[in-house]
This record gives sequence, C-alpha cells and structure tokens, in this order.
Amino acid sequence: MLKIGLIGCGYMGTMHANCYRHIAGAKLAAVADIQRNRAETLAAPAGAEIYVDGAELLSRADVDAADICLPTYLHAKYALSAMEKVKYVFIEKPVALTAEECDLLLEKSRETGCRVQVGQVIRFWDEYAALKKMADSGIYGKTVNANFRRISPRPGWGWENWLCDASRSGGAAQDLHVHDVDFILSLYGKPKKFYSVKNKTGEKNSYINTIMEYEDKAVSAEGTWDLPACHPFEASFRVVFEKAVAEYAGGKLAVYDENGVSYPEMPKKEVSGENFEGGNISDLGGYYNELAYFCERAAKQEEIDRATLKDAAESLKFVLSEIGF
Repeated sequence: MLKIGLIGCGYMGTMHANCYRHIAGAKLAAVADIQRNRAETLAAPAGAEIYVDGAELLSRADVDAADICLPTYLHAKYALSAMEKVKYVFIEKPVALTAEECDLLLEKSRETGCRVQVGQVIRFWDEYAALKKMADSGIYGKTVNANFRRISPRPGWGWENWLCDASRSGGAAQDLHVHDVDFILSLYGKPKKFYSVKNKTGEKNSYINTIMEYEDKAVSAEGTWDLPACHPFEASFRVVFEKAVAEYAGGKLAVYDENGVSYPEMPKKEVSGENFEGGNISDLGGYYNELAYFCERAAKQEEIDRATLKDAAESLKFVLSEIGF
C-alpha cells in the first residue's frame, strides 16, 4: 500500500483526497493544515494521521510520497523539504512562484534522486489527451492554427484570499493561463516568437492573451479570472488541422471534417467529490487520472515521464517571460 502524506487541505487538497479514495493501492496516511478543521475533514474518511503543518508531517509521518497542495508561494519551501524525506513528490501547479525557485527544485531533484510530478492536469484531461493523439498521429494532417481559452470568475475561495494576491499566486497568468501554456508547449514546443497583452487596470496579471508564432502555424491562448461570480468557468479550444477541425466547448469534443461532425467518445471514469467545496470543477476525471498515474509510478518505483518537474519549470518560465519577468 502506497502511503500518501497530503500537505494542504484546502480546495485542491480536498480534490486530491477525494481522488485517493478511488485509487487502488493508495492510502491517504497523513494530512497537514494549519486550519485543523480542514485537516480533520479530510483525515476522517481515510483514518489519516493529522499534523499541525507540513514541517511536522515531513519530520514525523510514515509516508512513501508527499503531495503538496499549498498556496503557490509555499510550494518550493515544502517541496525542497519533501524531496529530502521521500522519493516521490507531487506538487500542485504552478510548480513555483519564480524561475529561481524552479532551478532550486530541479537541483534538489537531481541531488536526491527524488521523482517529481507537477499538477499540470490538462495533460491528463481526456479531451486534451485526445487532441494530443490527433496532433501527434497526424491523422488530420498538420496544425494550421489553434486557439485555447480559459476564463473564470474571480477565485475568492483561497485561504486568506491568496489567489487574488499576485505576489503570492502570480495572478491568473501563472495560476490559470499556465495550464494552456503547458499544454501548448507539450504539443508544439516553444514558439519562434510570441506577443502578449495584459490588463492595464485592476488586479495585476488577471488577464492575458498571447499569440505564438511557429514556422508553420499560429497559436493563441487567452486566460482571465476577471469575471463576475455569476459567469461560468470555461475551458475551450479550437484546433484547425489540414483535414479537420477539433473543437472543445461546453464540455464536449467535436471533430468537423469532410464527412460532417463526429463526437469522439471519452473513456471517462466518473467520480464525484465528497466534501467538495468551492472552485469550479465537479468531475474528478482529470485529477483522478494524474494522481492514479503518480501512484502507479511510485508504487512500481518507476520514472515520472508525464507532467515532469522539468516540463513544469519550462512552462512557468515561459509564462514569466510573457508577463515580463
């Protein structure tokens, strides 16, 4: 049985705890949060030990792997400590707040041999995974152009409203838009050049739109969480291939070609989140997929080769270059 130590029991920690309940061979063995009531809520169904904070968990808990679901500005501090304790670490996205922190994490991973996965969950989301297969296989020819969009109401559910403080979260550019940047880089690599525009008023980095130029295609990505609470969350894409168009909108993937429109079936594992609160996702599908992969690799003592620390560092550094850091 793979014993997991979960550090951070907020929105994403709750999501992860719910996933572990459905993953065979994995057990949530320890949880830590400075808000004890949150830790108790997640610990009870699993019979997990409760620790006052991440430092206590890492020093005292009997765990095989650590899962860090803390606010972004705390990722590097606890991930560096976790890599000294265990051989498998999962870090929520974005991997860190700064490029310097990324470099420290990469060096620590090399030094300790710790294998790290980062929560760039879009790589594991069924519709996006299907798009990658289309692009990689060339079944519809080359990509001609593509657009990715991720828009959300203001994320007011974070502890002490940390998400809306760009000095602690990086704003929508680093926390939200990084999803699409990471996926685009996994599809096409780094662009030849790019141009980004950001909001000039209001919360820093709460809106970004980037056009990326490749030798044979143009790709754009828009991200914002500057919308009112009544506006629905939306993640979508439209990819124009030489022989078809793949479009994901309203939670459904459609492919348009000379034969008409088709709707590829998604092999989803439908699971509902108990104790789910806040946020904008009610289906654990992509989160389940990434954590099931992480647990499988850790249980077998195998390398992490999807959503790696190196991948995440490159994606964050690209976003930082978009916003001028």
